[in-house]
Amino acid sequence: MSGDPGYFGPESMMWKVNKEITVLFGGARALLMHAAHPLIAAGARQTSFYQRDPWKRLIRTLSLQNSVTFGTIVEADDSATRINRLHEVIKGEDEITGNIYDALDHEQLLWVHACLQISSIYFYEKTVKKLTDEEKNQYHRENMLSAKLVLIDIEQMPKTHNDLRDWVIQKSKEKNYLIMTDVARDVEDIISGGPVPKHIKPIWPFIAFTAFNTLPDEFKNLYGIKTTKLKSLILIFNLTFLKITRPFLPPFFRLIPPARWAKQRLTKNPDLKFNDKAKI
Repeated sequence: MSGDPGYFGPESMMWKVNKEITVLFGGARALLMHAAHPLIAAGARQTSFYQRDPWKRLIRTLSLQNSVTFGTIVEADDSATRINRLHEVIKGEDEITGNIYDALDHEQLLWVHACLQISSIYFYEKTVKKLTDEEKNQYHRENMLSAKLVLIDIEQMPKTHNDLRDWVIQKSKEKNYLIMTDVARDVEDIISGGPVPKHIKPIWPFIAFTAFNTLPDEFKNLYGIKTTKLKSLILIFNLTFLKITRPFLPPFFRLIPPARWAKQRLTKNPDLKFNDKAKI
């Protein structure tokens, strides 16, 4: 297993995008987008993740993405199986809307997947480099395997990255599709500066600022985020600064640990570049 490139491999767009530390900033943005959906919030309320451990949901989501991207096939499958088993018991009637929340429902699963994907691509383009439509669509096609592993019906998924992004925006414009629930307020407080782990406290104000101020307008309206010229200038300056300084940083400060560990794993078999199992 030491030379196993997993489902993707270092030549894939999944590796190229997900290895960047700054792409993790998209996780906080995606979490705000997840919580704005009342049925996703209802599932979180049932499991009490935000009350017991406010970082558990974010860490779990990012851990799955990293395991599927950089882990061996066995590690990726094991991570997906654990998530799917957890999702089996998350179901009920939402106390806010009266609708049924179900962690195995296609649209609810797709919402979580889509918000993370479009946030990851957004931060990659803002802090690393612009991607062509073909590169974004390659990422989308590869990421469909991740979606399939967590039981999303990929036949019903939008076929391109831009279509996926447009689906999120279209849904967010529907009446009462986004609601400011107690869970959304909890997540807002957490991102704003709740009990932040010590090792990320120094950079958390920047992550929080970018998470809130890069949200699509529908989400900004929900969370009461006002766009001003000063905020826009600060945002542009900070993201541009990251993009300019990134090439000069050593891998330790530029790449996430799972990506560095995966590279070390593959040095034992450098001929393994891309796994055909990533094809859908």
